[in-house]
Amino acid sequence: MKRMKLVCLLFALPWLIAFNGCSDDKDKASVNESEVLLKYLEADGGNFINSAYCPAIVSASDVRTTQLAAPATQYIIDVRDTATFRNLGHIEGAHNVLMPDLLTHFKNMSPAPSTYARIVIACYSGQSAAYAAGLMRLLKYDNVYSLKWGMCSWDSVFAAGKWLANTSNSRATSFVTTATAKGTVNDLPVLTTGYSNAEDILEARVQTLLTEGWTPASITNATVYTNLAGYYIVNYWPIAHYNMGHIDGSMQYEPKVDLKDSTYLRTLPLDKPVVVYCYSGQTSGFITAYLRALGYDGKSLLWGVNGMNYDTMPGTKWVSTEIKKYPYVTGN
Repeated sequence: MKRMKLVCLLFALPWLIAFNGCSDDKDKASVNESEVLLKYLEADGGNFINSAYCPAIVSASDVRTTQLAAPATQYIIDVRDTATFRNLGHIEGAHNVLMPDLLTHFKNMSPAPSTYARIVIACYSGQSAAYAAGLMRLLKYDNVYSLKWGMCSWDSVFAAGKWLANTSNSRATSFVTTATAKGTVNDLPVLTTGYSNAEDILEARVQTLLTEGWTPASITNATVYTNLAGYYIVNYWPIAHYNMGHIDGSMQYEPKVDLKDSTYLRTLPLDKPVVVYCYSGQTSGFITAYLRALGYDGKSLLWGVNGMNYDTMPGTKWVSTEIKKYPYVTGN
């Protein structure tokens, strides 16, 4: 009898191994990465994009005050290209870290990022820094902020050709007050990182997006206006501001409310780029980071409405008094 049981077991063993192997493969294949990631971001991930902490922006005056009073509590990262950082100048003590290297830099920081009360990411205008800060915030680096208006607010030498040259009324006559309804409900984008754990999926997505850089995540209004119907345009303003005038065909999404799974996130399409615009392009940088992490082809509209309808727009305007004329250094 024992011999018969042993024979049966030996006969069945290969089938059991094969079955379990197929079962494991099926489990891996059945993981919907975007669903896993979205649930994590809205729960254990802190729901940053819909929280009171988004956008996480700090002013030049706050950075300067801390630089003078408690410099050891603040860590400044400048993501501009190295030639500009060295030759045009930068905030004293800032570390020049290009966007593709940002996550590695955070992991290798000594002391650790959590040691600092605030980590400030600076760029040219505040827009690419907002995008980078948004990605790092998704990874629970909760002390990361972008520098408001970028280096343009530090001194006029940095604002030339940037914010000083990019406020405009070029689209003022094209804005409309007619509302456009949100799209129909869609599936979430398909993610293929190969991971099943939400934190692993997220880190892989963030590194991919950092490596791609800011360019694929941004778009000019000139490009959008060549084919308005070719983009799903998200007006990320309160409804009262939307009703004052907006890009023709754009749909209003209430900040901190409408980009949730329980509300209207899934009305974003998969078959066209999702262009997000705000007042200055800084908040939309954070929102675009979130959408791209989930797999949407999100794009932040450069310069926001400051670059299209400056005189009559509501919300945050760039003004020359934002330039603080703080000291800076050149070289490494």
